[in-house]
Amino acid sequence: MSIIGMFVNALPMRYTIATQTFEHSYFPLQRILAQHSHISRPTFLDVFFGFVSFPSDDNHNEVTLGDIPIYTMPYSIKINTDEIASKFDFSPSIIHDTITDQLSCTIDASLDLFNPSTIYKIGQRFQILLQQLFPSNSINETCQSIHESSIILPNEKLLMESINNTQTLFSSSTHCVQHEFIQQVNKQSQKIAIELDEQSLTYNELLYYAQYLSLEFLTNSNYIPGNVVCQCIDRSISIFIGMLSIIMAGGSYCPLSPRDHEHRIQSFIEQT
Repeated sequence: MSIIGMFVNALPMRYTIATQTFEHSYFPLQRILAQHSHISRPTFLDVFFGFVSFPSDDNHNEVTLGDIPIYTMPYSIKINTDEIASKFDFSPSIIHDTITDQLSCTIDASLDLFNPSTIYKIGQRFQILLQQLFPSNSINETCQSIHESSIILPNEKLLMESINNTQTLFSSSTHCVQHEFIQQVNKQSQKIAIELDEQSLTYNELLYYAQYLSLEFLTNSNYIPGNVVCQCIDRSISIFIGMLSIIMAGGSYCPLSPRDHEHRIQSFIEQT
């Protein structure tokens, strides 16, 4: 007698079941899921992982149990991708070919939750991760741990490098910071130079306050150009005004945090 069906190797696992749960066994599963606050996102078996091992060669698809021959059916059936109905939100499957001893991966996902481009990117990241965990260029090469691996795509890495590449080419003649700032004031005097919380200053306003304060240093204090000037102030726009005014007056700027202990601040002042 020939039988077509699914034959599974059952692996027994010890598990303790709470007997009091059977008291509510009459309650339907769908009613339980309906009690969840996020009904649109089911909480039961969202993700499924499958592993299948079978021979790709039809000459090796026979297994004999006693006098009974068993034949494996082709695992892969060609179906239009638009006609596949995903049983789970996200279900990756690893297929092991026992003849070639190779692994392949397929990912099925619900298009109601994922865009095809998102699934494609997930597959790319998984491939990059496997290439780092199991390098094939050298047998003796030590595999790295998962926490040391990266799932950043090549185009994303290139984008990050371009964003972090903030190097600016200046002219051959070297200018001081205050001179570069004044050039920006002449180019865009009414544009915002500093914006912090709900406060902002234009380039023209920032230059005015910085020049006013630097003049106070030079005329109404014991300041001598070249001295180190410490500034201890809370986070505000005044920090930038003070820093720029000290530089304009020819001093060396030294920032201090008011959150530090008094003795620590005093120690910094003595060291400077």
